[in-house]
Amino acid sequence: MLPILAAAAGLVVASPDKTIEFRLSGDGTHYSVSRKGEEIVASSPLGLIPAETDPYGPLAAAAVRKESRKRTIPLVATKANLAVDAYNGVVVTYRETTGKHRQVTLEARAYNGGIAFRYRLADGAAHAIKGEATGFLFPNDAECEVGEYVGSHEMPSSLLKVSELKADKLYDIPAVCASASGRTHFAIAQSGLAGYAGSGLEPVAHGFHVRVTPLPGTPDVAVRSASGLSSAWRIVMMGDRAGDLIPSPLIGNLAPQAQGDFSWVKPGKVAWDWWSGPTAGAKPTMERYERFIDFAAASGFPYFLIDAGWAYGATPCCNPDPGTDITRPDPAIDMPALVKYAADRHVGLLLWAHWRHVQPRIDQVLDTYQRWGIKGIKVDFMERDDQEMVNFYHDLAEGTAKRHMLLDMHGAYPPGGLQRTYPNFITQEGVMGAEWNKFSRHITPDHNVRLAYTRMLLGPMDYTPGGFHNATPETFQVRDLMPMTQTTRGQALAMYVVYDSPLQMVSDDPDAYKDAQGFDFVKMVPTAWDETRFIGGTPETYVALARRKRDIWYVGAMTNQDGRTVDIPLSFLGKGVYSARQWVDGADPNSLAESTTVVTAKSHVSLAMKGAGGGVIVLSPKR
Repeated sequence: MLPILAAAAGLVVASPDKTIEFRLSGDGTHYSVSRKGEEIVASSPLGLIPAETDPYGPLAAAAVRKESRKRTIPLVATKANLAVDAYNGVVVTYRETTGKHRQVTLEARAYNGGIAFRYRLADGAAHAIKGEATGFLFPNDAECEVGEYVGSHEMPSSLLKVSELKADKLYDIPAVCASASGRTHFAIAQSGLAGYAGSGLEPVAHGFHVRVTPLPGTPDVAVRSASGLSSAWRIVMMGDRAGDLIPSPLIGNLAPQAQGDFSWVKPGKVAWDWWSGPTAGAKPTMERYERFIDFAAASGFPYFLIDAGWAYGATPCCNPDPGTDITRPDPAIDMPALVKYAADRHVGLLLWAHWRHVQPRIDQVLDTYQRWGIKGIKVDFMERDDQEMVNFYHDLAEGTAKRHMLLDMHGAYPPGGLQRTYPNFITQEGVMGAEWNKFSRHITPDHNVRLAYTRMLLGPMDYTPGGFHNATPETFQVRDLMPMTQTTRGQALAMYVVYDSPLQMVSDDPDAYKDAQGFDFVKMVPTAWDETRFIGGTPETYVALARRKRDIWYVGAMTNQDGRTVDIPLSFLGKGVYSARQWVDGADPNSLAESTTVVTAKSHVSLAMKGAGGGVIVLSPKR
């Protein structure tokens, strides 16, 4: 135990490498953060706001405990095969000096790549909170990449100064900002939502205030607990460059780690029947589904996702009609025969369902799908992040894990580390992705680049790449059937390296890939990785990443509307000579320039990207 007097004067928690400091006031009501001697978060408020009772009175530290940890965590089906979890921390229990003498505990950690803190209330008593006093205030008028908070979490981001944020708007997590000097880039994020609720960021003078989502119909209560309570972790990820946050394992490290054997989780690519077809859904037939299964099998893809419309009594697309029964297929579908047809071709089936059809009878639905031989489920249209919905995510992740099924959540809140607890929760939406090409012009090359630096920091995102009817912003047309993209074939390939999603869609119609340039790369590229490295770029220009699977490296680069040639240093390679096979933008949006050269770790490769374009490189050791 540290002396209480030390707590009364405030505490400083330094990261293992001493570059980051978390400073806590003696009464636990404020904190600040610095990195490399520069203030990143100025003095900002801390605290929980009780519901149905008085606010906390003055607090004093009653117990202080230091902690530190260094471990290596093996990972399943994600952006790396290992995560280093190393931090110094402090756990401080505060007690009211007057009144009821209630207690609240603050747990804070400093990592080499950021800080995190959360609140805890003791077991043995019921608790209800209205929200948090937590703020993130900055010493300057910081510029941040922010997107507005909406239920689907499908909004574009833009670069705004804090003073330019709209007071009547709520902004989504993450907010990705730069320090006054520009030497530190940081992201405000969250993790460990179990038993809690999601949050948005309210603009206030000089920064943000955390707004915890209230329970439905109960605006003055956000979280209830019958015994004990742990808030979500509040996180500030930090690095020299915005892209240095992309490989960070921090959000996953703060979540409860996976228990048991998840070696059965099989990442891979997925043929999909919805994106290229009508939004209202095509009529279910055995022949249509078998066509996609045949395509997946011929391409070496392990999965085919059957989207809306397959179930008994299904209405067009997306409505949770009470007459729909998702434990029975449409009369036109012989599900046992379809599963066998797919299995005979080494393809597993995934099924789409509306959450309102799943939630009332999770066990019955999942038992039925397990009996059929279904490999996973895509659940859609939740569009909430309150405590009830967070509990549903956990129930469904646990239920699918128990039955060795994959889980993909759409209409979802952004990741908060649950994939680390349940690696079968393999991807989720909560991103303005390629489906919007069917309805609008929102999916610009600028938007695509920014996603790598914003939403993707939080965890896997089911953007659904693979559109092979490629165009540019000037030639793009909105169309529901066989939709186009506003980006080139080179960028279509690069998404398979840049975008994290261990379950990765190949979204277009099988005919779009027939004899198509670049489809050979789509078939070969992995969806889960042993290592990820940021190469270069900024949210406002381009992104280049290198990812390794065993001894083969894959480089992907995407640019915004501006063409540019990017230099890729290959210093990440091991010893020896490598073959570098390159696909990059060609003469028109649907063509590619292909080449192969011999390189070493001392080599540099140039990727000449057209506007709205991109390119990829596969680096294989020569035997």
